[in-house]
Amino acid sequence: MSYDGPTDLYIDGEWTPAADGETIATLDPATEETYATVACASGEDVSRAVTAADAAAERGSEWREMAPSERGALLDAMADEIEALSDEIILVESHDNGKTPFEAGLDVEMVVDTFRYYAGWADKLTGETIPVPGNRLDYTLQEPLGVTAHIAPWNYPFQLAGRSLAPALACGNTAVLKPSNTTPLSALYYAKAAEAAGLPDGVLNVIPGTGSGAGNALVNESAVDHVAFTGSTGVGKHIMSEAADNVTGVTLELGGKGPNIVFPDADLDAAINGVHYGIFMNCGQMCWAGSRLLVHEAVSDEVVDQVVQRAENTPLGSGIDDDGRMGPAVSAEHRDEVLEYIETGVEEGATLAAGGGVPEDKEQGYFIEPTVFTDVTNDMTIAREEIFGPVLSVIEFSDYEEALEIANDSPFGLSAGVWTSDIDTAHDAAARLDYGMVSINEYPQTFPQTPFGGFKESGIGREQGTEAIKEYTQAKNVNVNVSR
Repeated sequence: MSYDGPTDLYIDGEWTPAADGETIATLDPATEETYATVACASGEDVSRAVTAADAAAERGSEWREMAPSERGALLDAMADEIEALSDEIILVESHDNGKTPFEAGLDVEMVVDTFRYYAGWADKLTGETIPVPGNRLDYTLQEPLGVTAHIAPWNYPFQLAGRSLAPALACGNTAVLKPSNTTPLSALYYAKAAEAAGLPDGVLNVIPGTGSGAGNALVNESAVDHVAFTGSTGVGKHIMSEAADNVTGVTLELGGKGPNIVFPDADLDAAINGVHYGIFMNCGQMCWAGSRLLVHEAVSDEVVDQVVQRAENTPLGSGIDDDGRMGPAVSAEHRDEVLEYIETGVEEGATLAAGGGVPEDKEQGYFIEPTVFTDVTNDMTIAREEIFGPVLSVIEFSDYEEALEIANDSPFGLSAGVWTSDIDTAHDAAARLDYGMVSINEYPQTFPQTPFGGFKESGIGREQGTEAIKEYTQAKNVNVNVSR
């Protein structure tokens, strides 16, 4: 199936090719065939986009001076447009990323909900009055930052772009979105939606490009006031370092090595479902994947047997022309990286209980078998590093304290799952786990109104919820001596 969607850059309200004529070819991970060719932004294009966004963010501009309720109405209109384009976006995301239509559909629904949620916030950004000594009036204003840069990842190209765009725009900022060059297509539909909804020119600019080219140029633009990045910890550290030159704020949502802790009193059927979904959805290409299964020795055999059985019976496919329930890895390079981790696990002494290779019945596509390792210790590479693939490491524990010790012994702290029927265990574990998000008796789960982000090397700042409002506004204090 050929692609007939947008392929140009979207800058200052206009669709335009790259200044140097460069393009990006994207491959369908299920077929290994070229699906689309889009413009690849150069440094000149980045500067044009930032200049347009900066002009649209200035005091006195249409967007900056717009009534907050009107801004909210435009974001609601964008949500309407995205919803109207949902079938097209789902198809594009499946071909560009390899997601099943079911998973891509969940992503689009989340984006629609997110835009509607933040549309409601646009006219509720209030300051406060502060009691101070003397005959004075002291109050604060919550003001937009200005130009926000959004560098979106390839694993959830549409959803994670919208997660940061919606609050940034609701707060009155303007935006430049650079999607991954591996999956650039769905981001262009934000431009289509903004154009159809009637956002002023320059408020939202979308520039597909490479990380080393457009990405670096964007982070180093002095007119950029905040960078939102989702991706690997290594790249996040680089962006933080580059942004420091201009004292530019950052929101970094980085890697994870999530533990799913199954206690012996848990509803084991529910836990097994959660463990399976939490590592094999999206081919395990998730920062919040439950990639470590910490299971009590009393129920380990039962749980592992069921997890292995479900892994071995997970239908693989794109979901477009078959009945796939887990799609391929995003690229040949990434598939090979995951397979190298699997080889390392075997070499370090873990037992391969399921999967471990490329499925024999898939002649095309970057597919990986759902993989389960047992006899894993927490010092093994597969237990410590983010694999970002469908690879589960099973670690047994004997008591509550040991479970928490293993779970917290990680450089990451993004998301953790707890499975228990005991309310004291559930809440005590939630309090003691060094993770930004803890889900009890389901995994994973998030909503537009709940904060998303991690501790330690999993990032800085928060997306979603009221926490995102704080990321995209700055407080101004005003003091008035009323006696003069």
